Amino acid sequence: MLLVAAVLLGLVLNALQTPLYRLLEGYALWPASAYERGCRVQRSRRQRTADRLADPAFTSSIRRALLREKLSRYPVSDKQITPTRLGNAIRRFEEYGYDRYRLDTQVLWNELTSAAPEPATKQVVTARTSVDFFVALLYGHVAVAVTAFASLSASHAHRPVLVITGVSLVVLTPAWYHAAVAATDEWAAAVRALVNLGRKPLADGLGLALPKSLEDERGMWRLVTRMSTKPYAPAADTAFEPYRIGPPQATGEPPQPDS
Repeated sequence: MLLVAAVLLGLVLNALQTPLYRLLEGYALWPASAYERGCRVQRSRRQRTADRLADPAFTSSIRRALLREKLSRYPVSDKQITPTRLGNAIRRFEEYGYDRYRLDTQVLWNELTSAAPEPATKQVVTARTSVDFFVALLYGHVAVAVTAFASLSASHAHRPVLVITGVSLVVLTPAWYHAAVAATDEWAAAVRALVNLGRKPLADGLGLALPKSLEDERGMWRLVTRMSTKPYAPAADTAFEPYRIGPPQATGEPPQPDS
């Protein structure tokens, strides 16, 4: 029964993975006032980190490297700031493709992972597993701590054991949160590699030629994203024409007989 319960609980938590992440990222169940305040706090922290890096008196190379690492966990755009550190650490690589190439990875994720080289997609899955592990520890310890404190009301409860267990798990919870934030660095690097290496195979798979100019490429991915999110319009035929791969040209030579 314990094994069956553990398997069922694992399946339920896996199905609830997105809502659980969104709660920690600041997207779900956050009142509007708390969300705005959290965003202001995160913007202020990012600015303080940037100011310390810009200070010429701050000469320690190791400390500067740590500050650059901390600053890199924020998205480039100020509009993408979220009210939590984990939300910002994840949002930074969610916006990477759009910021550099106008390739919206949130919209084209399935197409991108299908076309990208297999090692790149495996790296993303492996890197995310570390973050999932710490997030699961966080929620698991919170659940056990709540159960321990709730059990104090039982008539034959071992109160010292329950109190020590609950307090210990509550103290460990922030450590798992910090570890999850740090583990997103590898996840971000894997997604960056996926976008950089998967752009050309994705364009080929869509029947498009990757332009030589970066500005033209940004225009092409903007059209692809729009085509994926909005209803078809006849103007799209003309807009995509410069990027389409034409049919193979006939050489005019007769087919060679088999030897």
